[in-house]
Amino acid sequence: MTVAVSPHYFHPTDQQWKFGDPIEQFMHSVGMFSRTGPLTLDGFTDSGADFLPEYKEYILDGKTVIASPHKIVGPESNDLILQLRKRGISQVILAGMAANLCTEGHLRELVEQGFEVVVRDATAGPRLPEGDGYLTALINFRFLASAVWSTEQTVSQLRSA
Repeated sequence: MTVAVSPHYFHPTDQQWKFGDPIEQFMHSVGMFSRTGPLTLDGFTDSGADFLPEYKEYILDGKTVIASPHKIVGPESNDLILQLRKRGISQVILAGMAANLCTEGHLRELVEQGFEVVVRDATAGPRLPEGDGYLTALINFRFLASAVWSTEQTVSQLRSA
């Protein structure tokens, strides 16, 4: 099974953007996903842009595809779809950090590009007075994804395949 990561990075030149949505503005203001440049890893280790320590051995295994960075919420600005297509992949099990943002953004674009996508609970979402981002995403997942599985269901399906 191919594992692919669609990282979210901002480079110093991204600070020159003239406008942005509230989450972008927040991420820029706190340096979230900030890198010193697109062609250097200086300051990357243990930064807010680095992979979580518990996942590093799996992501940096020499087999995992690390796509170019996406900038907002979906893979339209990176090479994830090219990487999947070049490997003949048509089915995707999707997991991510922000269910109603990047995970849903990736789901929508992958579905539009003709992929069969399974998604569910390996994600989280923010809560605001207006509502629960995770719950909102789950509702949308039910309308968009080919299947909505729990992690347990996903593991079971993979073991039986």
